[in-house]
Amino acid sequence: MSKVRVNGFPCKDIKDLVAEDFFFSGLQLAGNTSNKQGSAVTPVNVAQIAGLNTLGISLARIDYAPYGLNPPHTHPRGTEILTVLEGSLYVGFVTSNTDNKLFTKVLNKGDVFVFPQGLIHFQFNYGTKPAVALAGLSSQNPGVITVANAVFGSKPSIADEILAKAFQVDKMTVDRIQAQF
Repeated sequence: MSKVRVNGFPCKDIKDLVAEDFFFSGLQLAGNTSNKQGSAVTPVNVAQIAGLNTLGISLARIDYAPYGLNPPHTHPRGTEILTVLEGSLYVGFVTSNTDNKLFTKVLNKGDVFVFPQGLIHFQFNYGTKPAVALAGLSSQNPGVITVANAVFGSKPSIADEILAKAFQVDKMTVDRIQAQF
């Protein structure tokens, strides 16, 4: 393996490349949605396909149980374009401070929606049947920060008084929320 790293990942010499460096199998398989959120993301990025390094693209399959949620999150290094393959999704994103404008749309099979890089966004299956979407991302390593996990599940925890003041709630409420993470 090369000692040269680009974007934090090993960069193979071209003479050492093989077809497997550009291949992934498994997107035909549904993800396990039996979790608190009722969704599962199957990423296909540079961590799964070494040959994506420096190419600026990746994708993911997202499965949603009925009423499943891909919770508010952001991709700090990539724009996302989402296509609904099965079912319907209520999707949206929020612009940055100071406007904090919410853009939402109900998507059906074949519909496409774009989430600009770095903006908080979500997808919710409001239907009684499972839904499936495919997301393309403009980075081989777009990253993901799930808002609630980062804020309420940090290790060590963000001080109660900081979160209470930021969210304008009492410390007991913060403790109850943190206990979920």
